[in-house]
Amino acid sequence: MSRSLLIVAHAPSENTKALRHAALAGANDAGGAAVSVRCLGPFDADADAVRSCDAILLGTTENLGYMSGALKDFFDRIYYPCLEETQGLPYALFVRAGHDGTGTCRAVESITTGLRWRAVQEPLVCRGAYNPNFVQQCRDLGAGMAAGLEAGIF
Repeated sequence: MSRSLLIVAHAPSENTKALRHAALAGANDAGGAAVSVRCLGPFDADADAVRSCDAILLGTTENLGYMSGALKDFFDRIYYPCLEETQGLPYALFVRAGHDGTGTCRAVESITTGLRWRAVQEPLVCRGAYNPNFVQQCRDLGAGMAAGLEAGIF
């Protein structure tokens, strides 16, 4: 039985595109044929995409201590259409944070709590000046999400 992972990640810069690509590559490598992986920008993702996935990986920049406007727009559009149909949806989050990422994580957690989604790990917060190690961390996160789906852990 094929499972599906949806990645919804805002990537306005080359660095954040590298993080999104790494998460996608890790998911594709770890999931193999057993996990279908779809990657969309927040403006392209809709309620149908969320309802049709078995888990979701969210990615955002930290903007003024909050999630990106693009990810907030995504949540605004899918919240009520998905509220009753996606309860328990496993999710994980990565944040590219110039500061500490606390407000960003809190904001995403507030919305996902309302949706009754289930965090399967602590948020990955890539803090401070850009570090090439962030790429491997996002790759590992994508791989972990796909492996968890493949193994039936979530």
